[in-house]
Amino acid sequence: MFFRWDWLRPLLTAPIVPTLGPVHPHALTVDLFEDTLRAAVTDRSFLHYDKDRRWSIEKEEKVLRGDVVHQPDHTLIPTLTRRGRGTVKVFAYGHRGSVVDEAAELAVKLAAVHDAVKALAVRPLGPETVFPHGTRIQLKDFTACPCPDPGGPVRPVTDWPTAVQETFAAFATAMAADGLAFLHDQMLAGRCGPVLAAAVEDRVVGAIGPMEVRPDAIGCPQLMPQYFAVLPQWRGHGLGRVLWRAAMHWGQYRGAAYQLLQTEVGGPSDRLCQAEGLISLGYSHTTPA
Repeated sequence: MFFRWDWLRPLLTAPIVPTLGPVHPHALTVDLFEDTLRAAVTDRSFLHYDKDRRWSIEKEEKVLRGDVVHQPDHTLIPTLTRRGRGTVKVFAYGHRGSVVDEAAELAVKLAAVHDAVKALAVRPLGPETVFPHGTRIQLKDFTACPCPDPGGPVRPVTDWPTAVQETFAAFATAMAADGLAFLHDQMLAGRCGPVLAAAVEDRVVGAIGPMEVRPDAIGCPQLMPQYFAVLPQWRGHGLGRVLWRAAMHWGQYRGAAYQLLQTEVGGPSDRLCQAEGLISLGYSHTTPA
């Protein structure tokens, strides 16, 4: 075993694991960190519980296991992504302020070694952070309270009349920056679960999906993260909230125990999740090295 849990556990201010992203606190164990090292040995292989398995047959990000720094008061875990022209991230676990500078220095060094154009330092921050910035990690606990069907103009895309379904392509193109064009490609290829859509005046104006429940690292059923967007001209009409609640109803009805989300601090989705009572597990702040 490479990682000493008595060193690493006190440094985990937020439940973030390199290459895996946020995990439920009940699944946060040393085994997850060890698994990322083992996966790095087999080039581009997936762990069986990796959420990215939905989108590809090969893992694009791996831990640079030979460059991990593991000390009693700080741990630096670098990863390399070959997508685009390459990105090195160094995840900085530690309480002292200099840990981010050390992570940035290592990221620059490794980016040069691996001919990657981007070097980033990633700092997990605890939920008690006074002035949060970056990405908030949020938890929806389906065991805490019922999630009733909100009603409204929301149903799976395939349940809408054909004329409405055909408007999804234009909607997806308009919301490409939010990942909907990618999602539409996956839908056309039959590679993802259902997508819920809101339609007004026979046009799709919002969507959330794909809707899928999969086991996490310890076998607990998790509602997987979704793409979520509403056309700008239709925001402020409550459609986002109806879509969100419909997705939560879908997940709870199909046995999910929880969902983890990442939202930009202060953004529309972040405000919605906070208003809906989700639990903040902490933050992730990424800075160029």
